[in-house]
Amino acid sequence: MKKITQLLIFAAGVLMASSCMADEAAIKKALAEFIPGAQVDSIKATEIKGLYEVVAGGNIFYASEDGRYLLQGQLFDAVDKKNLTESKLADVRKLALDKVGEKNMIIFKPETSKHFVSVFTDIDCGYCRKLHSEIDQYLAQGITVRYLFFPRAGKGSESYTKAVSVWCAADKQKALTAAKKGESLESKSCDNPIDQHMQLGESFGMSGTPMIITEKGTVLPGYVPAAQLAKVLGSE
Repeated sequence: MKKITQLLIFAAGVLMASSCMADEAAIKKALAEFIPGAQVDSIKATEIKGLYEVVAGGNIFYASEDGRYLLQGQLFDAVDKKNLTESKLADVRKLALDKVGEKNMIIFKPETSKHFVSVFTDIDCGYCRKLHSEIDQYLAQGITVRYLFFPRAGKGSESYTKAVSVWCAADKQKALTAAKKGESLESKSCDNPIDQHMQLGESFGMSGTPMIITEKGTVLPGYVPAAQLAKVLGSE
């Protein structure tokens, strides 16, 4: 009798667990229909019963366990006064940038680096040019600047072509600095990560350039002076 009771308890536990599991195939299908080509990285239960966190690229969606309902927005803990979505998005951004890798960025690094930021830049953007004109100030603050390209005019635009030429130059740093000054570049073409940069920027909810991502995954939209940025990074 004792063994039968134990088996019944075990069976009930299995049924309860299976009934609370997400239908991952259905969720992936639903997301793919809304965002063709979306790659789902993970599906996890949230703090709300029946609601699942879906990480896709640099973004977070929420789905019902059967995949029928999808939503995108901020999830807050009203008691602890925490933005649960933003704290997890920071980790998602860090992982996404790690996947791109520094080999696919143009990096300006000081002799002693205290912090690093990833900056989505448009060669022809005024504030992007202002930021780069002060690159020595960022380096003096011990900040490594890792550039990714986001030509706002889109693929095939003049800004996009300039980004490709910079990437394909023998000296990427020198070419980027020249382009930011408005100097003419030798037109070049090669395998490059520009499209990957743009897709990532879009998944991060890009609203303008420059967009700075701190080492903790926090988004700082727009130009931030070197001294101010050092304070922000030091307080994270």
